[in-house]
Amino acid sequence: MDQKVLDHYLKFSLFTNPGCYKDFLKTLPKNVEELGNLVSHQIIHPVTLRQGNTNANRDLRYGDMEKFPWYRLRFEDEALPNVISMVAELLRLDDRGFLPDRKVENKISITCRGVAILMAAILKCHGIPCRVRSGFAPYFSQTSGDHWINQYWNGEKWITFDADGFFDATIGFDQYSMPEEKFDWAANTWLGLRSGKLKEEHFVHAGGFKGLMPALWAVFYDFHSLMNNETFYNQLPGYIYYKFEDLTEEDFKEIDELATLLLEPDNNFDKLVEIWNTKKKFRIMNSPMIGDDDHVKWKW
Repeated sequence: MDQKVLDHYLKFSLFTNPGCYKDFLKTLPKNVEELGNLVSHQIIHPVTLRQGNTNANRDLRYGDMEKFPWYRLRFEDEALPNVISMVAELLRLDDRGFLPDRKVENKISITCRGVAILMAAILKCHGIPCRVRSGFAPYFSQTSGDHWINQYWNGEKWITFDADGFFDATIGFDQYSMPEEKFDWAANTWLGLRSGKLKEEHFVHAGGFKGLMPALWAVFYDFHSLMNNETFYNQLPGYIYYKFEDLTEEDFKEIDELATLLLEPDNNFDKLVEIWNTKKKFRIMNSPMIGDDDHVKWKW
């Protein structure tokens, strides 16, 4: 592996920057499985919170959901979009640190993206190259749902892992050393849908969207994550932000080219960085607070 690629994934981003908590995060486990299990004791997924003491939490592995304060946000990603805010809130709720027996009322409710950037930040603090990836997980239900996971460098290769909770053994693989084919990568999904080899109804976004549109979003989430910009759910390039019906075949072919490079991000690292530095429309983001009129268009 080219050293510049590994050096790139040791760098912190706006989202993974540990700030004043770097030394604290260095005290957490370096072993990825041990770390993932500890992190899973600090968080509750909003779906688990909504479903209560049923389904994934039928054995109360995440604690008694009845004890989570009624007045708290049920989706705290919006209030805790980066590592600094997540760690600060966990320590505000219980200043003893990351606890294997943290009370439900002192946990934070965050989704897979929050877990992924937290894991990446901690491993980077330990000097372990780590990156966040976006795509779809086919191992939670009959369909494949939008999902964020991680890869870390073990000295020889990238190890894919999913630290978003305590998985049942029936899942059929080690969540901390996943076979790559167990995850539906964003680029593979987009290109498979474009070629007609995959069915649109199988790939489902948490908001209910299916097929090409969430696959398109995942391509850009993945591209930005590979460039150390683990953008938030509702932040997407302005030219595609809820403009799917306006995109042309020429736009799609341009995204095909990006997705093809994302199939092998290490081998295509220089090309991806070049696109990152020159293709401005792939980086100028819209969100609920930022619209087309907020950008200085002549700088594009």
